[in-house]
Amino acid sequence: MRKWKVALPAVAIIGFLGACNTEMTGDSNEEVNTDPEEQLVEANVVEDKKVEASDPTSSPELALNRGNTVVVGLQEPGGVFTPHFNTSGYDGNVQAVMFPPLIDINENGEPFGRLAESWEVTDDELTYTYTLRDELKFDNGTDLTANDVAFTVTLLYDPSYPGTTDISETNVVGGLDYKEGDADEVSGINVIDDQTIEFTLEEPNARALTMLGGVVLSEAYYGENYEKGDLDYISDFHLSPVGAGPFKFEEYNPGQEIRFESNEHYYNGEPEVDRFIYRTTEGDSQQFFQTGELDYSGFAANQDNFDLIESMGFAHIDLYTSSNYSYVAFNHESEKFKDPNVRIAFNLGLDRQSYIDARFQGFAQLANVPVAPTSWAYTDEIEPFPYDPDEAKRLLDEAGWEEGSDGIREKDGEKLTVYFFTTDGSGGNDVFVTLAQENYKEIGVDFQIEQMDFNALLSRVENGDHDLVSFSTTMQPDPHIGIQTFHSGHTGNTFRGYENEEVDVLIDATVAVSDLEARAAAYHELYEKLQEDPPMILLNYNKALAATNARVDGFEPNGFRGISLSLEHLNVNEVE
Repeated sequence: MRKWKVALPAVAIIGFLGACNTEMTGDSNEEVNTDPEEQLVEANVVEDKKVEASDPTSSPELALNRGNTVVVGLQEPGGVFTPHFNTSGYDGNVQAVMFPPLIDINENGEPFGRLAESWEVTDDELTYTYTLRDELKFDNGTDLTANDVAFTVTLLYDPSYPGTTDISETNVVGGLDYKEGDADEVSGINVIDDQTIEFTLEEPNARALTMLGGVVLSEAYYGENYEKGDLDYISDFHLSPVGAGPFKFEEYNPGQEIRFESNEHYYNGEPEVDRFIYRTTEGDSQQFFQTGELDYSGFAANQDNFDLIESMGFAHIDLYTSSNYSYVAFNHESEKFKDPNVRIAFNLGLDRQSYIDARFQGFAQLANVPVAPTSWAYTDEIEPFPYDPDEAKRLLDEAGWEEGSDGIREKDGEKLTVYFFTTDGSGGNDVFVTLAQENYKEIGVDFQIEQMDFNALLSRVENGDHDLVSFSTTMQPDPHIGIQTFHSGHTGNTFRGYENEEVDVLIDATVAVSDLEARAAAYHELYEKLQEDPPMILLNYNKALAATNARVDGFEPNGFRGISLSLEHLNVNEVE
């Protein structure tokens, strides 16, 4: 095991952002162990499991009378239902109902064909050929062909593309000429026939298979008004999506629900369920599930909630390890976080293990690297930062932040006050912030809290109007999805301002070849460098806890794709 040590690289980097949307329970005044070595002892983690409903007949009447409709809980999305253009993962959940990719990821993190029947990659990894399934159609009945695939990738190379999908990562020949020059097409895209498309790359990239084989936008629908350099018109389609998934969009009632109906044109057959609904009403999802208003719901993964669900005889239980992780990010454009010593001190000064123990009760694990243990890129050879307030104080002293008369550190007349953004209604946040305030006060930091709704939080982070904010990543079908945000060339906002040339080189190396062993070695080297210059405070790897009303069959959530692969298999049965 690699022992943690303080390293002081000569880099000009920056920042600290974050907002916590996790929960926590427990006595914040409880005495905690501060010995760094003892802090590294791994806590017992509950194993994944499935539990069948003990009494399906006890299902609430509200659910039994719903008929052939399935209702699932979801936090209010941002209303951007066009793939590649959203910034909220909740919008991504909505899109996943309607937009299957050419190549998807199964429960083991392995690629398989959805809209693509097959694919071929040349030995030099420079040519990718996808063969689409026969007679594919969008949910409005129009044909889905290789031309739509070409249109989608071209759109992502458009110079005015505002989203977070960095298609240039795939190195398609002519892509940058189209994005940055006068080219009127991407020369590396070759439509062979209606069912076959070929992409030629400048250099290999391990992510090209799934990125080029992503979701498809209808050229006839989304491209009717397309002119290179002007994608503003796309916003007109955000609330009227046309996809090719098992369900098609029906209507969106903000603050209430998003309704979908079965798609008779779906390539794998029309689903047996007539209607699928995401309920977005604010309130207690536990209560909504318990009263039958929801057929499926996620719960904060802890023993209390597991016991609660198990006490509902009508509930099937799924406990599984997610590929996402939670973290607190630094605003790297803030002067106070330019020194890596300060960011290391903030890592050392937060008692993360006590937080995880109190909040998750064995249903989460302390994070040591920015990829979950479900991934082939994970390693336990990098030890997590321990809780070590004395070392945190020493590093802050070295960084020039001297303790003032009131115990709060100062530098050049400025107090070390940081503002932590968090969302409203995140039960347990009070305990988390109380712990963080106490921990950080001990090392001389004035830790302030601002609560707001999730969309307001995203807006303020996008504007750089924050100090700290915590998020959970989306699910990570490829580990690069998480770590690419640390690259200085990445266009996202979460780690904007973080720049480290050595980190950039190591991130590039993780996708330079497709061989998993070589990629894993590059990731492990990257993790070591990130400990010297941390872009975030890693919190925990997450267990996911979900409950399904026994009247519904087919939900098989997994840590890479959630419920999206289940939707076409849902059916409502007679509860006896």
